[in-house]
Amino acid sequence: MHLITHRLLLLCLASIAMAQTPEREYDLLLKGGHVIDGKNGINAVGDVAVKDGKIAAVGGKIAAAKALKTVDVSGLYVTPGLVDIHVHVFQGPVRNSYANGDNGLFPDGYCLRNGVTTVVDAGSAGWRNFDDFKARIIDAAKTRVLSFLNIVGNGMGSGTIEQNVDDMEVAPTAEMAAKHKGLIVGIKSAHFSGASWAPYERAAAVGKQVGIPVMIDFGSATRNNRTLKELFEKYLRAGDIYTHMYSGLRLEQDPVTRGPAAAMLEGRKKGIFFDVGHGGTSFAWAVAVPMMKAGFLPDSISTDLHRSSAGAGMKDMLNVLDKFLAMGMPLDQVIVRSTWNPAKEIRREDLGHLSVGAIADIAVLRMDKGKFGFVDAATSRLDGAKKLTCELTVRGGKVLYDLNGISREAWDKLPAPAWRGGDARWDGLALPPPPQRKKTQ
Repeated sequence: MHLITHRLLLLCLASIAMAQTPEREYDLLLKGGHVIDGKNGINAVGDVAVKDGKIAAVGGKIAAAKALKTVDVSGLYVTPGLVDIHVHVFQGPVRNSYANGDNGLFPDGYCLRNGVTTVVDAGSAGWRNFDDFKARIIDAAKTRVLSFLNIVGNGMGSGTIEQNVDDMEVAPTAEMAAKHKGLIVGIKSAHFSGASWAPYERAAAVGKQVGIPVMIDFGSATRNNRTLKELFEKYLRAGDIYTHMYSGLRLEQDPVTRGPAAAMLEGRKKGIFFDVGHGGTSFAWAVAVPMMKAGFLPDSISTDLHRSSAGAGMKDMLNVLDKFLAMGMPLDQVIVRSTWNPAKEIRREDLGHLSVGAIADIAVLRMDKGKFGFVDAATSRLDGAKKLTCELTVRGGKVLYDLNGISREAWDKLPAPAWRGGDARWDGLALPPPPQRKKTQ
């Protein structure tokens, strides 16, 4: 009872504090940063203002007095919140599994600190366990979590689970995808090692029925005479996504020229999107460097985040972006491939940009220069001279990550020791004052 009374008191105090704060035109103003927004063709120094969780203004100079909170981001880059369309975040107790398993990672600890505000789980859940995934992970995360639904009803499990063609059912998969369309943004087939084309036929059938794309991890294609050429010609449509494009494990690279295989070029002509999906085994410098030099660039840059990849060469989203900077891709092109392009691929065009009226998902990034080493999945290194670090992440208009406290006031300038600063209109980190200890008699 005392706890309930204390919480009500805190809510009253917070309401009084907000009432005493004058209404401003904007809740949050990020001032003086270098804004990069691929959708709107912005690549210049400017200010970004937020009101009621939406982008309210993007311009040259917006007066600080118009905002409830102004953060000086001069010398930093301001971009849309990053969109990572290949992760595995269906964390749970099952050993060696991505579906409700220990291969998955809860997103908030890995994404927000890297400026990633939206992730798409790449098929960890199937129709049989998606409801559990939604209740325990999607609905609980501060990171926006979307999903590719696995064509396998039991999702991405170990052993024979992913090889069970009988569990690749069109009707229940389509029903679940239609029920959560917009949250389920595509269908995934992955890791299949058999000779059958059934996983791809059925995934494509669901995608066509529901009107969503298919993402393919082509599994052990080289062991069973399934070819990329046949996959792209017969089963994938324009707008579908081929991930792990620089793995070299499925004959993506021409063995003579070291550039893209003919099938990859034909797939691109057809309108198939090509995604990085770095992961633990699916990105090699010996493949990526010559294919990039040949002009075969990714449509989207993603991590394939999971337990082992996060501890190995992949590390995190910004480390993957750094690798493309090291290969010579300009920063604005790296950003569009990790914001607006992936948002378009999953048909969530409300994301990945800073248009006025858009959801205020924002990353503030610092570019350090020096000598840095970047490791691929084969544990070979490429040296680079640039490295990105996330200083601030805003999700839905609220600061949810602040590396160096640039949105905070100095402790000795706050009006009272118990007041933590912050305001619920822009601050997603502020805590209520600590409870007062009862005096002992």
